[in-house]
Amino acid sequence: MFTPVTLQDWENLVKNQLKTDDIYAILSKENLEGISVKPYYEDTKHQLKNLPKIEESTHLVAKFQEDLQDHAFAFLVQENVDYLSGKTVFVANKDLAGHITMSDENRYFSLIDVFENNEINSQLAEELLSKNFERNICVDASLYQNAGASITQQLAFALGKAKDLAEIFGAEILDKLVFKFAIGANYFFEIAKIRAFKMLFNQLSKEFNLDLIPYIFAETSLRNKAKNDEENNLIRSTLEIAAAMIAGSEQVVLAYESIINVFEDAANGSYYVEEITHQLAENAWKLFVELENSGGFVENLKSGKIAEIIYNQAIAEQKWVEEGKIKLIGVNLYPKLEKTKSVEQLYNAKEIKAVRLAEMFE
Repeated sequence: MFTPVTLQDWENLVKNQLKTDDIYAILSKENLEGISVKPYYEDTKHQLKNLPKIEESTHLVAKFQEDLQDHAFAFLVQENVDYLSGKTVFVANKDLAGHITMSDENRYFSLIDVFENNEINSQLAEELLSKNFERNICVDASLYQNAGASITQQLAFALGKAKDLAEIFGAEILDKLVFKFAIGANYFFEIAKIRAFKMLFNQLSKEFNLDLIPYIFAETSLRNKAKNDEENNLIRSTLEIAAAMIAGSEQVVLAYESIINVFEDAANGSYYVEEITHQLAENAWKLFVELENSGGFVENLKSGKIAEIIYNQAIAEQKWVEEGKIKLIGVNLYPKLEKTKSVEQLYNAKEIKAVRLAEMFE
């Protein structure tokens, strides 16, 4: 039988190892998410049940190339490919939606977002909904991550877009959505992001008397990549893929090879991840409700509020890069280049666009 260990026992051990009584000043870290992160945990008041996936994560999703046909489970296609068999096909080009040739031997999913020019393209949405896809419309939140939005903002915006679609096309559309997220460098926070969205979307679906699990398509972030650091970019992308895989996204590269797909919720039971998951979910739901009370996602998009929220967050993040609080090897840590662009040249408060943090130094 093990002797019980109290939190005070752990604190005394850490104080002894760090040779200081002020351990929290040393171990506590700031973050741009407004999340309270303890240096260690003994328990969490938010114990989670397993957060389910829709299906096993066994897809290797690749941009279509003929010589990959025998090696990939799934393809992202931009043009008609009518000779595939036994594949999962992700349609990524809206111009293809109207004349795609479909085969009964394949599975089809849409990665086409119907939010255009600050409004919903209803004609495109109706066209996509008429197709025999397993999932017909994409709610793309990846742009917001790449533009500098916080995790809380990404989650709230994805919820807001889904809510607007449900109000126009009916609650049944919620079960026809693919949610696309870009996974950034903050490893444990990104695991928590995907887990938090599963909770949030399920909560939203219950507002419509449903009980749904989101279908999540994850891709690596553009924001933390550097033009002249291919090796570092590869390491960054690998960690991002791992975070998405552990969080339970449906399409990630390494899931089958690593057998992580046999776990329904690999991060469950981690005090650290579960606490962050709940804080992100609570903050995102609060922002979502605020946006709903001011007209919903589209109305806030039209008014410029969404762009302004992202702009302010992106500027704060870029400042942390300048100050070295966010470290990018080869960019602001052991840099190869001098600063070449200003914040004003990179960002516009009235435009949501992807900006790489390294662009300031390239």
